[in-house]
Amino acid sequence: MTHHAELDDLLASRRSFLKQGTLLLAGLSAGGVRASEAWAAEGSAASAKLRLGVMTDIHYADRDPAGSRYYRESLGKLREAVTRFNAEKVDVTIELGDFIDAAKEVETELGYLRTIEAEYAKFQGQRHYVLGNHCVQTLTKAQFLEHTKMPAAHYSFDQGNFHFIILDACYRADGVSYNAGNFDWTDTFIAEEEVDWLKADLQQTQKPTIVAVHQRLDLDPQSKSGAHYAPKNAPEVRRILADSQKVLAVLMGHSHRNHYQQIDNIHYCVFRACVEGEGEANSGYAIADLFADGSIRLKGCRDQASYEWNRQA
Repeated sequence: MTHHAELDDLLASRRSFLKQGTLLLAGLSAGGVRASEAWAAEGSAASAKLRLGVMTDIHYADRDPAGSRYYRESLGKLREAVTRFNAEKVDVTIELGDFIDAAKEVETELGYLRTIEAEYAKFQGQRHYVLGNHCVQTLTKAQFLEHTKMPAAHYSFDQGNFHFIILDACYRADGVSYNAGNFDWTDTFIAEEEVDWLKADLQQTQKPTIVAVHQRLDLDPQSKSGAHYAPKNAPEVRRILADSQKVLAVLMGHSHRNHYQQIDNIHYCVFRACVEGEGEANSGYAIADLFADGSIRLKGCRDQASYEWNRQA
């Protein structure tokens, strides 16, 4: 059996519809959520305006497993994702943060970054990164940006008919930027200057927009889970996104588990961490087809959930 045939066997599943046809989940099984390969047969990918690859929380490190995290195995998991992205002609990829895990020494950490970056660089389209708290546990933001060639910690870009915004929520509530471990990971914030930039950026674009951020913008920071995972000013940022009437979806990582909710007609999606679980089958990544009418069809691979979102009036 070929490698791609093995993938297709592992990733095939049923589809089931939830309320109002706005959300489509791949069928659940004892092994987790699997993607439906039937979508490709329907020809929907061919009519997509843009194909986006997404993965998160790779946490690569050359170290032994700890708990449910298998750090070394993230290298092979990313290799599989990139191979599939290339085979399915994905246009652009976004890694949603925690690309590496922490080392005690800077040079060791840079070694981790070079190793995992070499795999990500095999993607044949444009690749982008979001800063996660583990990315700057040992390194400074400047060091991470220099070695990944990110244009900035937060920035935007246009790809085809769509606008993309990369946010950096790696700040403390006092406005101090995360750098080389000078923070508690539960104290997260989007700096006031970045919030002002976000407003201006959304005003300047006329294109439907996708936002990517590591931390959980969908949570209330006063709630039990939000106290750990949400920026302290998440409600303010959500209001800016909603008021623009341009944002289709917000893509996030950080809490390592599939999650989805719709807030103010924006789809907030949390992606499954690559690092969780032993073996390549315990991973998650996705290919999202973006359509001219604003609808998005997200095909989950391995344990990543699949969704279909229609643009709401």
